[in-house]
Amino acid sequence: MKGQWTIIISIVVVLLIAVFAVINVEPVEVNYLFGKSEWPLVLVILSSVLMGGVIVGSAGMYKMYRLQQELKRIKSGTAEKDTAAEAMDKKNSE
Repeated sequence: MKGQWTIIISIVVVLLIAVFAVINVEPVEVNYLFGKSEWPLVLVILSSVLMGGVIVGSAGMYKMYRLQQELKRIKSGTAEKDTAAEAMDKKNSE
């Protein structure tokens, strides 16, 4: 059910951004480090949303990668401790 709400909210947000972007079609001046140009405001809005999504997605993927690496490290450490504990138990029982 949580996934359905996420999809519904995402669709509503996308529709709001699309309506907001389509309403604003006037050309605006965009200043770059190396020059200036005029772009329709709709493209500026949509490209800003896209860049924000890519940045947030990249940060999320990086965090997920780091957590997976930490989980692997913890699991391997637990396996090593279990092996050492079994060796100690065998040694103590002999």
